[in-house]
Amino acid sequence: MIMAPTPRECVASVDTSKPDGKSHHHHHHHHPQLQVKYTSEPTLVSPAEETKKGLYFLSNLDQNIAVIVRTIYCYAGADDGRKDGKDRSPVEVIRSALEKVLVRYYPLAGRLTISPEGKLIVDCTGEGAIFVEAEAECELREVGDITKPDPETLGKLVYEVPGAKNILEMPPLIAQVTMFKCGGFALGLCMNHCMLDGIGAMEFVNSWGETARGLPLTTEPFLDRTILRSREPPRIESLHHEFMEIGDFKLSDVQGEEETMYRSFCFDPGMLERLKAKAAEDGVLGKITTFEALSGFVWQARTKALKFPPEHRAKLLFAVDGRRKFEPPLPKGYFGNGIVLTNSICPARELLDRPLSSAVALVQGAIEMVTDSYMRSAIDYFEVTRARPSLASTLLITTWSRLSFHEADFGWGQPVVSGPVVLPEKEVILFLSHGKERKSINVLLGLPAPAMEIFQEMVMQI
Repeated sequence: MIMAPTPRECVASVDTSKPDGKSHHHHHHHHPQLQVKYTSEPTLVSPAEETKKGLYFLSNLDQNIAVIVRTIYCYAGADDGRKDGKDRSPVEVIRSALEKVLVRYYPLAGRLTISPEGKLIVDCTGEGAIFVEAEAECELREVGDITKPDPETLGKLVYEVPGAKNILEMPPLIAQVTMFKCGGFALGLCMNHCMLDGIGAMEFVNSWGETARGLPLTTEPFLDRTILRSREPPRIESLHHEFMEIGDFKLSDVQGEEETMYRSFCFDPGMLERLKAKAAEDGVLGKITTFEALSGFVWQARTKALKFPPEHRAKLLFAVDGRRKFEPPLPKGYFGNGIVLTNSICPARELLDRPLSSAVALVQGAIEMVTDSYMRSAIDYFEVTRARPSLASTLLITTWSRLSFHEADFGWGQPVVSGPVVLPEKEVILFLSHGKERKSINVLLGLPAPAMEIFQEMVMQI
């Protein structure tokens, strides 16, 4: 459900405790105890100029993913001085650029509230984003592999509002700049997904960086979300199984009460090519993308690893970017969620005892289903039912590998690494592009230990 940045260059996932350092063997990364202390009180950064007040409409595509997304961008040595020779600290530069960029993105300086229709809406108060400064007791490289979400450690780089009981008590944007001993720094962001999807977040952070470097914005935000209003009267033209509650079979009957363990697997270009070839070998499918092959594989492998009963239904959900699929397409710079959830549901036996091509065909079908009519129908469906997607017996794939976050340059170059703090739900699998060329994909997932063993076996056989 969350979409967000791709790392420019993940720190190599090598587990030093293993002599061969193969990334798909590692169990846990031991991050050192990261000590962070706040060097300022949290302050409010409001837009540099007067901005429009009043209520700002959020579409139904914004409504049903109002989750908090926490991301981190790490930058190497700020003490090398800026490229423009001005000696200003990252904190000052980032803060003053935020004041300026919030003029263009003024709803991010407002506060979420509930509209008379009972939906989320933004009250554009201009109060501002929360901004806090911190210092870490170590060098940036000591943080370890941030490509593996680790809420314990990485959470310290993102500020949490103390005592916030729900999302209405949190501003839509919270930023923390943490300085490291080496002169490197990290920008930790906490944003509400109802404000931005991955592409929107990427455009916002890139614009913030351009503002910091005194450049004009490559992409002006298009703020009017009413272009995605529901129709009068609403017309529900699709089945919308993404909202279907299919019930969980008791995993504990099969697995025992095992806690979830998290691991990341690196699929290098060779493995990805072999998966595509394997999906194509029976000649059933035409063109197969990397995303389709990998998604089909992880859905099939996870279903086998969790020992789904053959007659039990399995559900796959993933977001499709609808920006170009709407008719007319959404304007360039559309500020908001342009993504729509699509789904595939089948009896588990169709995944358990069929070739990879059948899982991939289901993924392709889910992508093809997303048309203008499907998306408008999803918007109208929410208008009528206010339904939330159900995650029972579900795998939700979220892809951050197609986003170019490496433009997030505030004057100290591109982030050496960026990524999420945490996997939001145990049903979620994350795809992150990896390596200098971004040709590999890191797949992050959580499974009970016995299932993780089976899943790993299947990855080893690729």
